[in-house]
Amino acid sequence: MLLKRIIPILLLNEGSLVKTIKFGRYKYIGDPCNTVRIFNELEVDELIFLDIKATQKNKEPDYTILREIAEECFMPLTYGGAISKIEQAKKIFDTGFEKISINTSALKNPNLITKLSKEFGSQSIVCSIDLKESYWKDYKVFSKNAKSIAKKLKYMDWIKRVEELGAGEILLTNVDREGTWSGFDKSLIKKINKEVSIPVIFHGGASSNKDIIDLFQIHNLTAVGIGSLAVFQKKDMGVLINYPDESFITRF
Repeated sequence: MLLKRIIPILLLNEGSLVKTIKFGRYKYIGDPCNTVRIFNELEVDELIFLDIKATQKNKEPDYTILREIAEECFMPLTYGGAISKIEQAKKIFDTGFEKISINTSALKNPNLITKLSKEFGSQSIVCSIDLKESYWKDYKVFSKNAKSIAKKLKYMDWIKRVEELGAGEILLTNVDREGTWSGFDKSLIKKINKEVSIPVIFHGGASSNKDIIDLFQIHNLTAVGIGSLAVFQKKDMGVLINYPDESFITRF
């Protein structure tokens, strides 16, 4: 049986940590290395860092800041942002990160998932999928920080395909709920959870520990991503790096 994981999803922008609402309206959070030190003390399961502008600006991953983060961090790390080549992935692993996450590059070149999986092992490859609800109440796949839509791609087909291509895990973000404190989209979670066998990290909307409990106990998920809940005191309040305590986590 897979362990339950609660994973802070941390957004990088020009070397700083920010938090967004629906991947817009940036708010400065702080220095990533200082934040990692706090998460070390809180004994976090793992961390995911996403550079939200790297792909849009066609930039190389910032290997210097990634190495600095890895040197401070005691838990497993995942990085996503502007990864499109085997060589880039190798450099990221060399910094000390255990996993990489790909999104836009996978949509452009699905075979990249297979190549990376064969080179580094599927356990190291996370496919990030961003979904937004359409006018017709269906979900559409987006990329480039939710600015670009894959018009002809059905979201469930893509979710199934990335598993077939060799992804070891999926990071699924509901963009409409990201940073909103509005709770998880449980109907979407229920649909997806029935269709894939690899772990899915559901992200977007967490507002309380109760939301996490519901996903673990009612929907039998193994991983939950938290953004605002990990970096703010409460909705509309100031920055406070936090994480559920050990007694909460071990109950699962």
